[in-house]
Formats: sequence, structure tokens, C-alpha cells
Amino acid sequence: MRRMALGLMLLLCGGGVAALELGEIRLPDGFRIEVAVADVTDARSLALGERGTLFIATRRGGRVYAVTDRDGDGRFDPPRVLLDGLRMPNGIAIHEGALYVAENHRIVRYDGIEQRLQSPPEPVLLARLPTETHHGWRYLAFGPDGRLYVAIGAPCNICDEPGFATIVRMRADGSEREVMAAGVRNSVGFDWQPETGELWFSDNGRDWLGDDRPPDELNRAPQPGLHFGYPFCHGGEIPDPLYGRARRCEEFAPPALNLGAHVAALGVRFYTGKQFPEAYRGQLFIAEHGSWNRSEPVGYRLGLARIEEGRVVSYSPFAEGWLGAEGVSGRPVDLLVAPDGSLLVSDDHAGVVYRISYNP
Repeated sequence: MRRMALGLMLLLCGGGVAALELGEIRLPDGFRIEVAVADVTDARSLALGERGTLFIATRRGGRVYAVTDRDGDGRFDPPRVLLDGLRMPNGIAIHEGALYVAENHRIVRYDGIEQRLQSPPEPVLLARLPTETHHGWRYLAFGPDGRLYVAIGAPCNICDEPGFATIVRMRADGSEREVMAAGVRNSVGFDWQPETGELWFSDNGRDWLGDDRPPDELNRAPQPGLHFGYPFCHGGEIPDPLYGRARRCEEFAPPALNLGAHVAALGVRFYTGKQFPEAYRGQLFIAEHGSWNRSEPVGYRLGLARIEEGRVVSYSPFAEGWLGAEGVSGRPVDLLVAPDGSLLVSDDHAGVVYRISYNP
């Protein structure tokens, strides 16, 4: 593991200069991290258009940004506000030239978006969602089956409310809605394993059971209809103090991997590029956003889960250093494999998108 002391960097961004204190980011040998897009307040979910436009969603900001590379030099131009005044537009996805946006209360579609960046069309309403704001920021993605998946988090820390704590899927037009996975407290990231097409997703564990329990989870859903335990069981083996007597942990699908308690695992992404060494291809990156209520902070890093035959065989840090002795300099959120094989990482604390590349 090589320590990459970046300090105060001056980075050209479309003619402007942005100064950012990255601290000391530790990466494996041969890897480099830099800022690809600056000045994106509350940068959260990422999606890439067919013409190369990078879309960046926010949670608190109510905005969706669009970033282009007009001169084709590999550097993104300054971000532009594409949509504004939305309600928690955390979830975004691209499908057949349209931008899909999951707000707190609905999913809408903007057709032909890359041809209309200067003047976006009126949204087409596809689905209405619950309006509760606790865990009300949605994650959105299209699966290999062509269906649209959206996470509907629990409206509480711990409760048993029908219609919540699920990942649901539907056709691209919003029809034929069904539950893909139940017992999912709050997933803010999922992806499909390229070889099998199976869904893998993060899930944030409940709060106020102490510093070290329960764990956050990485889960695998090889078929629809599985229940992953919430609110009855956590981490596959911890009965909940309030709801644990109603159901046994053995009744539920166990986690593929128990992560650290309170690390706030968000974005997950299988590496499908060719730039990184062979050992990284097909493996799963996880963005640990970082704890907010632990006596000693944890997370604030990227992890790498190595998977063989549907099982996680190891989990180790890949990029860390956003949590230092002087505090927090960044919080990774979402991940996206760029066309050149580099890894884009959003950071809602620093308001940037990083690019991690490999060049030995």
C-alpha cells in the first residue's frame, strides 16, 4: 500500500482553479487519485449518458448536475445545474437516452436528456413513492433484466412498517411493480455481478445498540422474494431487542459479508473495466461513507470485496485517508466505472467527484 500525500492541490477544471485539501490518501501501488469534477455541492449518485455526459445527483441540495467533456481532452468541464428544486433527488439512472430521477415521493423520466441539456423537457411521472423523509433518499438503477430497481428505506431507526424496508423493481414505464428483496433497512447502493446477473447491495444497520453492533451488511439476492432480516435480525445472528422474539434469525437470508458497525456502506460497484490489473476485474468496490454516531469514527474509505463463486473470500481497504487526525476531509458515496476503465467516486462532504486510475 502506497501513501499518496496530495496536500493542497490546484486542479484545472474547465479553465477555473479549485483548491482542495485531500489529506493523505493511501492506495495500492500504481494507483492515483485526482479530482475529476469540483464544485458539486452534496455530490451523491452518479450516472453516465450514452454520449458521455456525467450526471450527478444530490440529496439535500435538490439538484441534478450535468458535466460534459466538450473538447474531448479527458477532463470534465465545469458542472452545470441541470435540474433544481427537486425533493431529495438522490437516485438517478440512464436508460435508452432518458434520465430517470428518484425523488423522495416519485420517480420521473426526462426523455432525450443529452440532446436537451440547455433546456430539459418536462418530466414524465412513472411511479409514486412513500413521502416519509427518514431514509427517504432513494437509490435507483436498471438491472440486466431491463427493469428499474429502487430502494425504499425504513421510515425509522427500527420499526415494522408495511411497504418499507424493501428493494422494488418495475418495468421502465413504472408498471408491474414488485418486491425484489424485503427486510432491507436502508440500501443506498446496489449492482449486479457481471458473470451471474445476481443483485448485490449494501444495507445500513440500525443505530443505538452500541459502538460495535450491529454490522452494516453486503447482501446477495440471487432470486426475488428473499427476506434479509430487518427489523427482526441484524447481521444474520443478532436478534433485535424489540422485534427479535417474533422471528428467528435462521428464517432469513444471511449477509454475504458483515461490514463494520456504523461504517455507513453506500455505493457498491463491480469493476468491469480493463484499466486496473486483472486481479481487480469482476471484484466489488464498496464506499464506506463513515459513521456519524460512534464514539470513535470509522469508515470514510473504499473497500474491496473479492468474490469467488458467489462468496466473499476477503475484504480489505482499497483507498483510505479521508479520516485523519485532524478530522474528516471526505466521505465517499457512489462509484462508477468510466469508459476508460478508471473509477469515479462521488464525495458529498468535499463536493467533488474523484477519478482513481491505474498506471504502473
